[in-house]
Amino acid sequence: MKLWTHTTLAAGAVLLAGATLGAQAIINGAGATFPNPIYQKWFSEYNKLHSDVRINYQPVGSGGGIQQVSAGTVFFGASDAAMTDDQLQAAKGKLLHFPTVLGGGRIIYKIPGVNAELKFTGPALADIFLGKITKWNDPALAKANEGVQLPNTDIIVIHRSEGSGTTYILTDFLAKVSPEWKSKVGVGAQPNWPAGIGAKGSDAVTGQVKQTPGAIGYTELTYALKNKLSFGSVKHRAGRIVKESPESVTAAADAAAKQMPADFRVSITNAPGEGAYPISSFTWLLLYQNPSDKTQAKVMVGFLTWALQDGQKFAPEMGYAPLPKAVVDLELKALATIKTQ
Repeated sequence: MKLWTHTTLAAGAVLLAGATLGAQAIINGAGATFPNPIYQKWFSEYNKLHSDVRINYQPVGSGGGIQQVSAGTVFFGASDAAMTDDQLQAAKGKLLHFPTVLGGGRIIYKIPGVNAELKFTGPALADIFLGKITKWNDPALAKANEGVQLPNTDIIVIHRSEGSGTTYILTDFLAKVSPEWKSKVGVGAQPNWPAGIGAKGSDAVTGQVKQTPGAIGYTELTYALKNKLSFGSVKHRAGRIVKESPESVTAAADAAAKQMPADFRVSITNAPGEGAYPISSFTWLLLYQNPSDKTQAKVMVGFLTWALQDGQKFAPEMGYAPLPKAVVDLELKALATIKTQ
């Protein structure tokens, strides 16, 4: 998709929050890399229906999206990690969270001579990212993967270097399954990593894993498939090994949909649902409830209404899970509270 920018922007200048050029509405946003593929698909499809609307999105990471929308340098933000109370208070006004799709974090790896789909338990993953498990043939990994000849190869951890919602999702899961991870590292979009090499963005993480024998990392389905990387299944809280798929991610969301908080800030990692993939999450679009530019607001409400309904049909083919109808119904009510005039 061609990215559209305001004609008066100087090279390297910060993106304006939004602009109206004649009859053409141009809206700028920034944030998470995780939903970028489907967002670009949505913006393109919506433009076919509304040729006067151009939505420009920069996948700078969840941390960058929160910073830019809070500062007002973009009209909307996007994040895989719900904003904290402190972050919400620091914004220029009341920001609302709108879940757009669901997805899972994939554990990717490159092990010389091993093409099998490995199985990981939560505690073993925590110990890998803590730097405690350092060899691929460690007993904890061998036990979970009987029949697979794991080599005596060093494990090289590759993680995101910038504030990342994908990192938040992974650390949220690890903190729930490993007391040591919870106490030493905790949950965050940019934690103090105990081990590994940092890379900026999902593309960089997948690229590093692809070219590094013995590497392990985490990313989203689209990036894993594009790089043709092996990925593992993860043990569910009830003991079942679950592979990430739209169905297993939806299973993780079903329980949350029944008890969704009014502000939509909810964690669904390590969910109890039958067949639920444990590293699953909503991803959110961030909009001001009372933005200064009411024209832009009206356009974005129209777009998001379409995305929450008609746009969901594109989710499975792109590796995401569509939202439960109960969540969409709640969001449409919340959208009606945004002031467009």
